[in-house]
Amino acid sequence: MATRSPAPPSSAAWNGVSDPLRPGRRGGTPFLPRRSGGEHCAHPMSARLVRVVVPGLLVLVLPALAAPADFRHGEPAQAERPAAAYVPDLGKLARPAASELRELVERFQADADGLRRFYTVPASDLRLARFRGFHEAWLARLEAMDYEALGVEGRIDWHLLRAHLRQELALLARTERRNAEMAPLLPFAGTIARLQEDRRQFRPLVPAEAAASLDEVRRLAVAVRKAFDGDAPRPGRSAALRAAQRTAELRKVLQDWFDHFNAYDPQFGWWTREPAKDALAALEEHGKFLREKLVGVKPDEDEPIVGDPIGAAGLAEDLAREMVAYTPDELIAIAERELAWCEAEWRRTAREMGLGDDWKAALERTKRDHVAPGEQPALIAEQAYEAIAFVRDRDILTIPAHAVDTWRMTMLSPERQKVAPFFLGGETIQVAFPTDTMDHATKLDSLRANNRHFCRATVHHELIPGHHLQGWYMERCNPHRNLFYTPFWIEGWALWWELHLWDLGFPRSPENKAGMLFWRTHRCARIIFSLNFHLGRWTPEQCIDFLVERVGHDRHTATGEVRRSFNGDYSPLYQVAYMMGAVQIRALHAELVRAGRMPEKAFHDGILEGGNMPIELVRARLTGTRLPRDFRPSWRFADAKP
Repeated sequence: MATRSPAPPSSAAWNGVSDPLRPGRRGGTPFLPRRSGGEHCAHPMSARLVRVVVPGLLVLVLPALAAPADFRHGEPAQAERPAAAYVPDLGKLARPAASELRELVERFQADADGLRRFYTVPASDLRLARFRGFHEAWLARLEAMDYEALGVEGRIDWHLLRAHLRQELALLARTERRNAEMAPLLPFAGTIARLQEDRRQFRPLVPAEAAASLDEVRRLAVAVRKAFDGDAPRPGRSAALRAAQRTAELRKVLQDWFDHFNAYDPQFGWWTREPAKDALAALEEHGKFLREKLVGVKPDEDEPIVGDPIGAAGLAEDLAREMVAYTPDELIAIAERELAWCEAEWRRTAREMGLGDDWKAALERTKRDHVAPGEQPALIAEQAYEAIAFVRDRDILTIPAHAVDTWRMTMLSPERQKVAPFFLGGETIQVAFPTDTMDHATKLDSLRANNRHFCRATVHHELIPGHHLQGWYMERCNPHRNLFYTPFWIEGWALWWELHLWDLGFPRSPENKAGMLFWRTHRCARIIFSLNFHLGRWTPEQCIDFLVERVGHDRHTATGEVRRSFNGDYSPLYQVAYMMGAVQIRALHAELVRAGRMPEKAFHDGILEGGNMPIELVRARLTGTRLPRDFRPSWRFADAKP
């Protein structure tokens, strides 16, 4: 999964989107033994297995071992590679290759960013109105352009920008509906917005009137708490959680407004200092009331999983933006079919391990095979270079030396592991593993969740050929298309490599297969549980149970996955995008590469060089299709069996 840095510009929250590649710190001196031919050695004969017995658990770990001669699989150390290897073919770069609408897209993004920096009160009436007018004006001008004069790349950008504008307008409407749901809990929101927005527009401030507004904020916050502590009908937990988050944002807005005037204007301080102090305290107490009394957050306990279902209509809007011509129920049926394939492979793998059809026993054995405390960074580094060598040796993707030498590693904190019990990735791979501050049970949970084989199936997803390489290309090839960020391209690409490496023989043992199958099964399950949740059919607890029973998660990792999916800032379709994006790329690979219409290396390079876009537009770009003005998504990509 790609880590998040600032999300692409958006005038309204989607439940958030994820953008990859947050820089971090480098760590670890890697080493791990390999058999001849580069095979990872899970239980080398030269190592002495350590048998650790705790109640209800037998754990096998390996003690520290001597470093192999070449844990980098032929790559030089970063500081030893000649710097000239980082310089590309300048002649190729000197030739124009970008879309004729690149500057237009960049102008839109710059103007939208400027408005976003000016109208900073979250979801205020003024902000929503200004962005609605802005997007409507851009959409009208775009529709009036001479479309027929555009080439393949320009037509792709035209459709990308039109889809983006339409989605932004749909999100603004969604935000207005949510504002209406929260209005009884946030009667002071308009007052705070007016103070800040008047300041931004240089309207004169009357300190006595400002003091009265601050006192109104305090009184309204207190009145809401009294009303909902009494007999007033309480809103749903989703609306209450949104209101608590908005209260925290509005408190920051009010603090910023006060700090702007305070100290240098003696009249302002005389009138407002105490009312501002009381209003800020009332907002803090109000947010606490919403979280504890209406949402159910208990002090010193993990936040309950609430989520915010968007319903069938919201899913239809988001699928239209992603250019996926399937209904939610059709996507669930596709996921069930993919899951059935995984379950058949699980039984086959269990038999290879001598466990009959008992796939849970096979999974349990796999979870117990992990390195000793302190050795995880070494394992991850060796596995990263192993995957790079596997892909490069087959010459199916261009992997620049600069990308190989610039990824880094850091470790996830115990707190982060509550919502990210596995890895996060991009230019910096963030590694989960037990720390010495965890209690004993949590340490064992983390060891099991981050065993060798889960890791081997994850590292290439996060680094190369997955998210790190993807991000490397995103910064250099058609970067204007990062505005059109889609998890179907981001996560679909990384998961495609999990599917493709399986077909190419990357798993070398039944345990390796089990590691890859765990994640593949998990991606199928994500589609099923997330869509059922957003359709209002499943509760978060049912989603957790599904991950435990059908995927084989330990309950703590299942809870973390569901919490991140629904309490975080992921878009509603984010969990769907992993497997469905990969299925799209798999279908396109069959259409172009397996059918002999395109070399495999050109196929993979073309996806990365084209930049961020829905996969149906990747298909149009790779086939050189001049999209008609009235293009509508229609690709039924999931007819083939997995």
